[in-house]
Amino acid sequence: FLLWATQGLQKVLAGGQASLRTVPSAGARHPFETYLIVNRVTGLEPGLCRYLPLSHQLAFLRGPAGLREGIVEGASGQEFVGEAAAVFVWSCVPYRGEWRYAERAHRVALVDIGHVCQNLYLACEALGCGTCAIGAYDQEKCDALLGLDGKDEFVIYLAPVGRA
Repeated sequence: FLLWATQGLQKVLAGGQASLRTVPSAGARHPFETYLIVNRVTGLEPGLCRYLPLSHQLAFLRGPAGLREGIVEGASGQEFVGEAAAVFVWSCVPYRGEWRYAERAHRVALVDIGHVCQNLYLACEALGCGTCAIGAYDQEKCDALLGLDGKDEFVIYLAPVGRA
């Protein structure tokens, strides 16, 4: 439910060239990828996953070795991030907006990621869970933890989730 609420698919448009999701996005560009660090979620294997919104599935990327320590270090030593049941980590793929919006793409991406995280807050509240948006993180460490190049795709926001 939380994944669907933040990046879920509502409708595919233009023969698969665009999509409408549960959050607004300038020009329906949806420049984000959702990664999930799973620590303690019933029914899910611990590790790093990527959300596939078109099929509403999780792709398991790797096991949990080093993830807890890595996300705490990446989140500037904030221990509670590593204690969460799961951590949502959103990356940005800037080209998805740049081809259409040029230099304005980065501005609208910042607004769009706010919509995504706001939906996480609302969905968590509906389930009796808590979250905390994290903007204080080490870019290089978080990118490396997810295996991102930091240029064509980079971490833009993260939010641990757990029982309130």
